[in-house]
Amino acid sequence: MALINCDFYSDSLGLSTSMTVILPQQSYSQIGMESKALQRKHPTLYLLHGLSDDHTIWLRRTSIERYVASLGIAVVMPVVHRSFYTNMKSGYDYWTFISEELPSIARSFFPLSDRREDNFVAGLSMGGYGAFKLALSHPDRYQAAASLSGSLDIASLSERFPADFAKVFGSLDEAVDSANDMFRLASDLAASGKQAPQLYQCCGTEDFLYDVNLNFRDHARQLNLPLTYEEEPGNHDWGYWDAKIQRVLEWLPLRTE
Repeated sequence: MALINCDFYSDSLGLSTSMTVILPQQSYSQIGMESKALQRKHPTLYLLHGLSDDHTIWLRRTSIERYVASLGIAVVMPVVHRSFYTNMKSGYDYWTFISEELPSIARSFFPLSDRREDNFVAGLSMGGYGAFKLALSHPDRYQAAASLSGSLDIASLSERFPADFAKVFGSLDEAVDSANDMFRLASDLAASGKQAPQLYQCCGTEDFLYDVNLNFRDHARQLNLPLTYEEEPGNHDWGYWDAKIQRVLEWLPLRTE
């Protein structure tokens, strides 16, 4: 495996930013780890961080590099600060960055596939929101998306994080039923007739976002979206996410040829 800390300039943000990238390596056997790379451009998992984290956190809190070694996929981990993967009301255009610019830049630097069936996105908490937002907004680009303890109902954020909410979304009236509203995005996709990405959602039953996740699960099921939902005892913490990212990697519909 190659682990690359990549600093680059973003036109959409107007500043320098960073991403951490894991790239597959041709088959080798090292003590405690085996690796492989497919003989084509790499399938890619965009792995998104939560509200208080950055692009380094998945490597610092989990063994993601080891978990993906035998799968032959690249992992791209960008930084978006506390933006909720959104063009902020008062801030930077992180939605344009994450949805348009980042994939283009990453593919210009590294041999990453642009085929829908080779592209996946996952994230935790705020990153779970970002992952589903990308997949539901651009179902033609992502084969599958996973939300771990996702902050899927932006209306609930107005009370828990009022300062962040105002900077990112503006008022509650502006946010609800907008292009930033996960429930609206799910409804729009179901009504569009487009092929929906496969969705995986999980949340610990002791998590403060458990009820939010139940609400979105029920909404997605009513719309007949292809959702796999799992729950078990767990809290909003890295012990839970370290276990569940391994489950996500098992669930991903990876092509092996």
